[in-house]
Amino acid sequence: MSAATPPLVLASTSPTRRELLARLGLPFECRAPQVDEAALPGEVPAALAERLARRKAEAVAPVCPAHLIIGSDQVAVVEGRVLGKPGDRARAAEQLAFAAGRVMVFETAVCLLDSATGRAAVRRVPFEVAVRRLAAAEIERYLDHEQPFGCAGSLRSEGYGVTLCERMSGDDPTALLGLPLIALCELLRAQGVVLP
Repeated sequence: MSAATPPLVLASTSPTRRELLARLGLPFECRAPQVDEAALPGEVPAALAERLARRKAEAVAPVCPAHLIIGSDQVAVVEGRVLGKPGDRARAAEQLAFAAGRVMVFETAVCLLDSATGRAAVRRVPFEVAVRRLAAAEIERYLDHEQPFGCAGSLRSEGYGVTLCERMSGDDPTALLGLPLIALCELLRAQGVVLP
């Protein structure tokens, strides 16, 4: 980053998002956004991901008044049903049983907010995962091994969750992990951030 580029903030407490952003080699700090992640009435999953990415960036803007703030959110969808973060084992098992033999679409959005001007840009990057047909015992073994209770759709593909997958497709594999770096690099360059 040049001296004139505002400091970078990741509006997230996710270790995975922190690790992904670190790949770019830019200095940044993390701030925890306080955002209600419930969908609005009639809100489609893609719009939900985009709204929450923006809201997360906006939530930390008051304490980061002259920064470039990155917000990101991910929504998992199977046949129109949103599968959020399960929170516990029973809900994770139910989500995976529902997704088995189906395609799970991860709608991942990233927002870059210039808190000095209030201008924000949002990009959404979908990624598809075909989940294998799964026996109950396979789901239980996965949950014993992984505990993906904070992952949308209960599928932690960067870990043992890859064993549940039949195929994956999308333009940016980092979108599946929760922070689409290709889209983020485009947004950063548009703000004058120098990347290799």
